[in-house]
Amino acid sequence: MTDQGVRRTVTRVPAQACDAASDSAGEVAPCGPGEPSPGTAEGGVSAPASAASDAPSQPVPGRGAPLLGTAGEPVPDGPGEPSSDEPEAAALASPPTVSPAARRRAERRAERVTAGAAELERRLADLLRGGLISAGQSGPALWEETAARMVDAQAPGLANRVRDLGALASAGVGADAPVRLLEECALLHLLARAWLRRDRLPEPLAATVRSRVGLTASPEGPAIRDDWLVLAQYDTSDSRLITRRIWLHGTVSGRTALLLSYGAPGRAPDLTLPAGLAVDAELTPYPGAGQPRTALTGRFGAPAPTTVRPPGTTTSGALARYGAALRDDPWRESVPVTLDRVVPVPDGDGWQLADEDQAVPVGAAARSRPGLWRLVALSGGAPVRVFGECGPRGFTPLAAWPQGPGEAVPLC
Repeated sequence: MTDQGVRRTVTRVPAQACDAASDSAGEVAPCGPGEPSPGTAEGGVSAPASAASDAPSQPVPGRGAPLLGTAGEPVPDGPGEPSSDEPEAAALASPPTVSPAARRRAERRAERVTAGAAELERRLADLLRGGLISAGQSGPALWEETAARMVDAQAPGLANRVRDLGALASAGVGADAPVRLLEECALLHLLARAWLRRDRLPEPLAATVRSRVGLTASPEGPAIRDDWLVLAQYDTSDSRLITRRIWLHGTVSGRTALLLSYGAPGRAPDLTLPAGLAVDAELTPYPGAGQPRTALTGRFGAPAPTTVRPPGTTTSGALARYGAALRDDPWRESVPVTLDRVVPVPDGDGWQLADEDQAVPVGAAARSRPGLWRLVALSGGAPVRVFGECGPRGFTPLAAWPQGPGEAVPLC
């Protein structure tokens, strides 16, 4: 199935999203905003709840943002990454009492971000007025200059999205390139408008918008102690930062949580939790309804082997969860999902994970990794249980279990 085929599949998600609540009993469908700044050794959850006041209430279909990536100042993984000015962010986020000086700094920063968002709106309007074809011909200088203006406005999340938009415009390959560019312009416009009208948004969504533009937040709790099954651990990197993502499943709470750890280039992040083990730990969620990001606030033993597996869902259930995530957070790029009883099958030049219901395509990036062949070998044509990230361009397998007894097989 092609990327275009994936987009058509995802456009059906809104209708399925109403079934997500009953389907998510075994696994939360997170839709968190950004991730913590690299100064934080471990990170964790977040997600919102409705669209901006002048934005569509339905998810944006077929969004084409890359599943993973890092950029910023340095802020990991795309839009909505926090900046380093935590006092200002804390003041903007409401609760705890802050000093008058910190509040004034927060207000000044909010004014700068507002000015940056307004300028970005004007530049997007100029871009669309001139036509999207000209966007790819303008070269990287225009995009870098716009991103620099967003950094000056202390909105690194907006800067990250502008850089991603510039990379997409410069690539300009494929029949769907103009469509993807328009989709990303719409999402960037939606984020800028959401910031400008953040006072009209429900607090969970406002927290997501703050994170998406680049403001940090602190974990708020309540803390959750559980035996956490380590589903997957993998690193991504750019010239400034190595980001380690660790997905966990609470065997009692049934929650899916994300820990983040960072390292300088050439230096591995400190936190390591091998996939397939379980650890007795306490995780504290970050603000935002339904988002996966958490902070590791207590560990009560070393990771140990376990026979526990995460509960699975169907391919239709996976799409419904992604649709529900987009409804709450239109900038969400993927959701963690465990597929049960799926079989990897070839599909032209690619692969699909098929069950009795339908099939989801394996993402293009995953098709070039050795983990896909480990999955095919583990299956041998028989159904398997697979954990991964489901996004607009397919499913990225991260770990798998055979139907019979057996340990988790890392795929990343």
